[in-house]
Amino acid sequence: MPLTSSAGRFLTAGALAAVLLGGAGAGVAVAAPPATPVAAAAPYAKIRPLAELSAQRLATADLVAAAKYGTGGPIDDPAREQQVLDDVARQARELGADPEATVRIFRDQIEANKVVQRGLFRRWDADPSQAPTERPDLAEVRKEINRINGQLVSAIAASEGARTAPSCGGVLAAAAVRVRYEDRLDALHTVALGRAVGSVCAG
Repeated sequence: MPLTSSAGRFLTAGALAAVLLGGAGAGVAVAAPPATPVAAAAPYAKIRPLAELSAQRLATADLVAAAKYGTGGPIDDPAREQQVLDDVARQARELGADPEATVRIFRDQIEANKVVQRGLFRRWDADPSQAPTERPDLAEVRKEINRINGQLVSAIAASEGARTAPSCGGVLAAAAVRVRYEDRLDALHTVALGRAVGSVCAG
């Protein structure tokens, strides 16, 4: 699966989601992904945290959706989204990282979060018995999102060399598949994970 040419530097969200899904449907057991080759261990160690933290951030989308569902509040929140982007750009500059790359990655993170929220809204509309019975405190959820954001900015800053390497696409796919397997992500969250890391290898 590793891609070693310069063409492997970029994976679209759709292509990565297809790799992650691997043709396995809901309820089908997925075999453990193969171990990472020794030669790829160093870049993998840099890229893996980006996939892990992206999955953690996606898990908060379930809570955000539960907090918003039934309130009439919109999923899109441009003011909050811009606040997040401004904050991560500032953190990137403080770490000496590329703020433009950081913002680009976080735009994908935000859109992936909304993919999960929209998917859950559709699921709950179709079957109200699955809808949440408790409403999380959105302010508390956002504190957790901010914590993950800070860790993700640091991981982006620490992975510049691996993210711009020709092998990034293959390494990212391997890391994302491993995270999907370990976190037992369903189809919705798997597709969202592909969306979340879509710009990781764009530099």
